[in-house]
Amino acid sequence: MKKIQIRGLRFDNVTMEEAIALAAFALKEQRSVSVFTPNAEIARLAEKDASVRDLLNRADLLLPDGAGVVLASRILKTPLTEKVAGVEFGSNILSLAARSGYPVFFLGGKPGVAALAAEKQKARLPSLSVVGTHDGYFQKNGIENDAVLRQINESGAAILFVCFGAPAQERWIDENRDKLPRVRLLAGLGGSLDVYAGIVRRAPDFLIRARLEWLYRLWCDPRRIGRMMKIPQYLAGAYSERLFCKKDRLIGK
Repeated sequence: MKKIQIRGLRFDNVTMEEAIALAAFALKEQRSVSVFTPNAEIARLAEKDASVRDLLNRADLLLPDGAGVVLASRILKTPLTEKVAGVEFGSNILSLAARSGYPVFFLGGKPGVAALAAEKQKARLPSLSVVGTHDGYFQKNGIENDAVLRQINESGAAILFVCFGAPAQERWIDENRDKLPRVRLLAGLGGSLDVYAGIVRRAPDFLIRARLEWLYRLWCDPRRIGRMMKIPQYLAGAYSERLFCKKDRLIGK
């Protein structure tokens, strides 16, 4: 698949349907694939922190989760096809897992959230096999981390959702994927477990279509204002790059 470089991150230029097809192929062929889904806020962090940028670029599949990333790509005259939201990608992967019999493990969230998400998603998809859950409140190295890795391996999961928030989830996947030989798809999906558990509601469809999901989140939680300010900063950087920096952003395969 062709990648497009947007402000230092090499995004895969795919539709949601194509992203799911790539994941399905990896699962069928038993290939280990990491999927990261940065939005404009995380992309802004990657601009400022080279280690985060390098970490995200090591993903096998880097999806643009957020209208801000897609808008930046259009500002830079190398438009990404569409936003591929992590929470929707994950939901589609669960449907794929239910159809094809791939066992799933949920890792992350506050205590009880992953288990509730498993319960809700199994009610939505009766043939879904969630073979294990664990919250995100454990030491990410040492004895506690080893115990979590052992639980995942013993569960037989082929799909692992890691939901610690970025960049902690991506760093954990990057550091531990080789210790999970049975897992074929490792996806960093932020707050998706809260949505799957019914604790957090997504914006209404008309706001998502209008690319105003960020406004709904801000309305629900005004404390996010500081985080939301990273979006205009990111877009301002895209405008500046367009005006003053000429380079080829189409990377190829």
